Amino acid sequence: MKTKEVAQKWVELCREGKNLECINQLYHDDVVSKEMPGMPDEVITGKQNVWNKSKEWLDSVEGFHSSEISDPVVAGNFFSAKMAFDCTFKEHGRQKMEEVCVYEVKDGKIASEQYFYRMD
Repeated sequence: MKTKEVAQKWVELCREGKNLECINQLYHDDVVSKEMPGMPDEVITGKQNVWNKSKEWLDSVEGFHSSEISDPVVAGNFFSAKMAFDCTFKEHGRQKMEEVCVYEVKDGKIASEQYFYRMD
């Protein structure tokens, strides 16, 4: 798949709440995931580890009040999107979150992801 196709499929699956299926379908086996400096799991590698991290995050959520995934912006073999969530975490209560996500596509698969956000 070309970058635009990967980006569109990523948006489609994420909007449907199929985040783990998205990883299974679209991510490279050796994907690199980067969170903000100082956050847990700041840098992890490997599709299974990224899947595990995402599953752990989803399991920490008690309920979603709203979520938004913007249309992707594609530039070369990169795409980005804004994600916004209003959710209640089991241990931290209700929080609103916004982040910019940047993905790199190689050989038709997501090879890296990086998230930019601020936790107040």
